[in-house]
Amino acid sequence: MSLREVVATVRGREKTLTVYTDPGTSVVPELREYFASQNVAIEEADAGSDPEHAVLADDGEFLTAVGIDALRSLTDGRARAIGEDAPYSRLLSHLDRTTFTSYNHRQMMQASREIEDRAWRTGEGALYAGFQRLSNFAGERSTYERLAGTDLDVHVYGLPDETDGVPDGVTFHGSAIPDVESLWFVVFDGGCDPQQACALLAEEREDGFYGFWTYDADLVDDALDALGAAQPST
Repeated sequence: MSLREVVATVRGREKTLTVYTDPGTSVVPELREYFASQNVAIEEADAGSDPEHAVLADDGEFLTAVGIDALRSLTDGRARAIGEDAPYSRLLSHLDRTTFTSYNHRQMMQASREIEDRAWRTGEGALYAGFQRLSNFAGERSTYERLAGTDLDVHVYGLPDETDGVPDGVTFHGSAIPDVESLWFVVFDGGCDPQQACALLAEEREDGFYGFWTYDADLVDDALDALGAAQPST
């Protein structure tokens, strides 16, 4: 099974994020814009005397709750660094296997950072990242140099359109993956703890990226199997 076929196997089920907020101060418009490309329904309710917060549910089943500041942090567009705590991480972790469409570059970077950060905090195992082209990796070189400074086994994929930018400790695979130029992926095997395994897989289309992220061990294994035949490029 190829990475593109793994993407095709996932069909998201709509989840509901109910935002309890004060009239006139709502972040709901920003959230609807942020989640417009995902199977996440945004509903609004009056917080009353309670603190502003949001509840994520799947078919009526409670998944998690976060404060209003976490939602503002999610939608403010700021890229965070490896190791920086993000108040919205708990929310994103419960969107496991949620399909997204028309993600832009900023959203892809934010989702990628969630997985890179989990790998960095675990500090062992293997991390695989596809940047489509090596030139796209330039802005992430310092992040991956830091990741490679741990006991992680770090692999990077992309068309070799430039010869500079791969730090020591990172294995470069070039175009070893079919259709690497149209795929964006970050896959972490979890190291010694399978519960830490996670993956982001997407293919680029005319209107953005289509794909999913997952913490499902079987789907992560499918992605790892698809990557298994790749050999380092010289």
